[in-house]
Amino acid sequence: MRMRRIPGLALAAATLAGVSAVGAAGAEAASSPNITRDECTAAGGQVTARPYDGYVCAMPDGTSQPIT
Repeated sequence: MRMRRIPGLALAAATLAGVSAVGAAGAEAASSPNITRDECTAAGGQVTARPYDGYVCAMPDGTSQPIT
């Protein structure tokens, strides 16, 4: 019985560590700063509207940021 419990605990710990890493990466992506329309156009970006998502700045390098 004890032999079954140890691999289960190891698997649970590994799963929790993986979820923590994914959560940290998601928080990093979600905390990107917003920019204004003027800052977007000054940086060479294009302001576009997305349905149900508001306005975003599409940058020339392929990234996008929300508009404040």
